[in-house]
Amino acid sequence: MSKFVETTYTNKKEILKFPDHYVNLAITVDDAGVTANAEGKKIVPAGTILGGGFLTDDTKLAVKSNDENAEGVLFNDTDVTYGPASGAALIHGFLALDKLPEAPSTEAAAALKQITFLK
Repeated sequence: MSKFVETTYTNKKEILKFPDHYVNLAITVDDAGVTANAEGKKIVPAGTILGGGFLTDDTKLAVKSNDENAEGVLFNDTDVTYGPASGAALIHGFLALDKLPEAPSTEAAAALKQITFLK
């Protein structure tokens, strides 16, 4: 008997206000502290504010950081079910506030100098 895994494909969640003007940086997203959903998947949602030192050291893992240590915003949903995974951090651009899973704190918004959050 073999085990089948059902995968559901959906459209990409768009967090950009202006999709033709942004800069992303390749990162590795940490799986620590990410809770599995009802399907057993550990997904870090697009729009999560990240930090962890990845801007100055590309060997550091990106972690949730909605505070003065914010360095970027996760561009796409990232599956970390099986451990840290590759992703992209937006470091410059215009984001739609209503598309983020959590509003940026005042400290995070100030730290993300090249990102503009728009309604």
